[in-house]
Amino acid sequence: MRITREDVVHVARLARLDLDDDELETFTGQLGDILDHAARVEALDTSGVEPTAHPVPLANVLRPDERGRCLDRDGVLAQAPEAENGYFRVPRIMDAGS
Repeated sequence: MRITREDVVHVARLARLDLDDDELETFTGQLGDILDHAARVEALDTSGVEPTAHPVPLANVLRPDERGRCLDRDGVLAQAPEAENGYFRVPRIMDAGS
């Protein structure tokens, strides 16, 4: 069953889209093609196909966590505009009651 112009008008109204006649004709054809393709995919026999979450195998490409050199805390805090008790001091952005 092909999508009709009235179907597109209905969907456009629901989406609050103001489409002119040319757009309605274009979208009616395009949406019809999309629905035809979806029907062809739905008709495929997938009974022997195992469900997958991804079409190709994935491997973790992240490197392992390894401890490395760290910056000197006192040196970093010395460059900060303000520091207090070994931490960066930043302006309050929220009230205590929030």
